Amino acid sequence: MESQRHALKAIDEWNCSSGDYSDFLTHMHKAWHYLLHSEFHKDGVDYHYRDPRTGRYRIIDGEPKAWDLEKCLKERFPDSGDTVRVNAELFVALRNKVEHRYEPNLRIATGGKAQAYVINYEQEMTGYFGASHSLADRLRFPLSVQALTADGYEEMRKAARKLPRKTRDLVARYEAGIDRSVLDDPRYDYRVRLVPITGSRTDADLAVNFVKLDDLTEDERRTMVEAGRKGTVITRDRHVEVADLDRMRPAQVAARVEKQLPFHFSASGEHVEMWKRLGVRPAKGSGDPYATVARYCSYNEAFDQYVYTQAWVKKILKEIGTVEKYRAFFGREPRMKRGVAAPGLVA
Repeated sequence: MESQRHALKAIDEWNCSSGDYSDFLTHMHKAWHYLLHSEFHKDGVDYHYRDPRTGRYRIIDGEPKAWDLEKCLKERFPDSGDTVRVNAELFVALRNKVEHRYEPNLRIATGGKAQAYVINYEQEMTGYFGASHSLADRLRFPLSVQALTADGYEEMRKAARKLPRKTRDLVARYEAGIDRSVLDDPRYDYRVRLVPITGSRTDADLAVNFVKLDDLTEDERRTMVEAGRKGTVITRDRHVEVADLDRMRPAQVAARVEKQLPFHFSASGEHVEMWKRLGVRPAKGSGDPYATVARYCSYNEAFDQYVYTQAWVKKILKEIGTVEKYRAFFGREPRMKRGVAAPGLVA
């Protein structure tokens, strides 16, 4: 809850015309920091510094010193090239380098990266703690004039060019050693192009609707990419029939999970309990079948069924991948495979 509070404060600072950029950086820093501490706490990971010689905790003001955000990011994303980690580490670096009088200019120059910073946070939060912890119901798309007129856009470009060399060089040096595929990834720099919605509306239409490139056909994706070479397109909401490449039905998920466990995992038993408790998808017959956690599950309208991702398989294994975790999650003993005894039990 404290993590969410800081995230909302950060977004308010960003969206407010008189908001403070350094406050945005500070609150998002704390939001990510507390979120990762929460994940470590839930997983039973000791996230405090110890003296390498004695093994004792390092004490600050009478309390064990907790890992800073940089250390947390390295533990959560051990791959130094992970796009989410690379994005977050940029803002850790910027947090200590902001010159107050250049904050508006820096806000413009790093807008896409800041957007990715927030979206990555939201996905990390909902991916770990479930859709009920989403910030979406508390946020609104900000009204804007400057960004939506040609003159305003040019003024923004001029402001970005006024950044002091020291600040520009910080970002340039940081990005110099980053792979091009990471720099172009929307999880690092999330840029958008707004396209007005025309035609009749339905009760389901929102003022702004989001369409991911991954959810479009090849022809549609090619058109959108060409139309927005420097951004992702926000356009009219629509549900596109896709081939659900690499998506799995519940039985396939259960088979993949069970293959990696010493106990049985049922599509109609444990799997159902897990998606319900983790809020991965709505129940059958709900008002909005598309209200899924996209990282793990999507709704196939053509076949009226839910399909799941490889990330969902990994999430299941992370949650109940050992007998101890299974007991903690379900509150009961797993059904061990033939010839395998659960720890603490007689075979």
